[in-house]
Amino acid sequence: RLFTRGSRSELDKARQDEIRVDSVFTAITFTITTANMLAAASLASACAAAARAAAAQVARAMSTQAAAEAAAAAASSARVPQMQGMPSKVRIVEVGPRDGLQNEPKLVPTEVKLQLIHRLAASGLKNIEATSFVSPKWVPQMADHREVLSSLKNSSNDVWYPVLTPNIKGYEAAVEAGAREVAIFGAASEVFSKKNINCSIDESIERFQDVVDAAKRDNVRVRGYVSCVLGCPYEGYVDPEVVARVSRKLYDMGCYEISLGDTIGAGNPRTMWLMLEKVFKHVDPSKVAVHCHDTFGMALPNILAALQMGVSVVDSSVSGLGGCPYAKGATGNVATEEVVHMLHGLGIETGVDLEKLIEASTFISSALNRPTASKVCAAMVAGRKTASPTASSSSSSTSAPSSAARPGDCKEKTKAQPQQEQQQVHRPARQPQAATA
Repeated sequence: RLFTRGSRSELDKARQDEIRVDSVFTAITFTITTANMLAAASLASACAAAARAAAAQVARAMSTQAAAEAAAAAASSARVPQMQGMPSKVRIVEVGPRDGLQNEPKLVPTEVKLQLIHRLAASGLKNIEATSFVSPKWVPQMADHREVLSSLKNSSNDVWYPVLTPNIKGYEAAVEAGAREVAIFGAASEVFSKKNINCSIDESIERFQDVVDAAKRDNVRVRGYVSCVLGCPYEGYVDPEVVARVSRKLYDMGCYEISLGDTIGAGNPRTMWLMLEKVFKHVDPSKVAVHCHDTFGMALPNILAALQMGVSVVDSSVSGLGGCPYAKGATGNVATEEVVHMLHGLGIETGVDLEKLIEASTFISSALNRPTASKVCAAMVAGRKTASPTASSSSSSTSAPSSAARPGDCKEKTKAQPQQEQQQVHRPARQPQAATA
């Protein structure tokens, strides 16, 4: 209408209005478009953020799962390098009742010895060295050997109770008392052999021939001990070739197993490896056991080295009882609790209940009226007391049988003995029938 009827000025004004309207629409369109773009960008940003969060969550989940899988894989494979070459099961020969108690200065009552043996058997141990059939003149602590072994006649047949027999007389007395397994002993050191059993290495082996022959006839198992395999208190260094030679002689004679004793605890993993390397050239690893003392704190490392070499039988003594009377300052055998604790940590089966073993250890320590020499036992007992002092005291008072030994029981029992029996066992330099691993 403006174009046809309006004046020029009106026309110009209308065009300006049109331009302004177009500008407004353009601005509105731009605003809407921009808003849409911003909204789209915001949405995209939000989506991206959500995607990133989701991705991060997935990544974390995957990382957690991967970490879990990696940890599981590590856990399952962690033992592989340590277990290579080592046995899956180890048989423990408990020597505490004999090798552990034989050097005790106070006479231990027979009842206490029997209770200790029964507690050890209850823990799952299947080989428990019970006593020694030696002359009471040389080892007064083992004077009750007949009573001890006879009392075990009716025990479970799946538990072996070997006894030490230094000669045919001791062997015959042991078999009469019900022995199904005996042990003989030699040494890898000439000087030690002469001081221990008053004869040379070869003479000692010849003396045992009668014992082995009689055992074959009576269907009795024979185990052989070799002392000072990693060092001698008199000679110092011991040649591994001598250890191998003595081990072979005992094995050829008829011993089903040879126990190699580090009598003064002088060995280390390197000397253990070198010695076993020589022995294994003459005796199969499956027929070899190790018997370590903990004088320098090297018993467990030495046992671990032996396991890596293929040994699967370990001698030990509950509560770390025992020692070598011919090596001043030498501490006792490695504690059975320490060995079982280490083996279980390696995933190696022993068939032994550690808790029940600790009970046996605390029993004998209480009877001897002194603290245990086992760090594992001391730590576990202390842990129990810390966790529940009341429960611990009540359980200990109710779990022990009425005939259990009281602290200092050995000391009290020996008061009734003659004065000379109360004195510390003193051994002269030459003892034809004394024995130590």
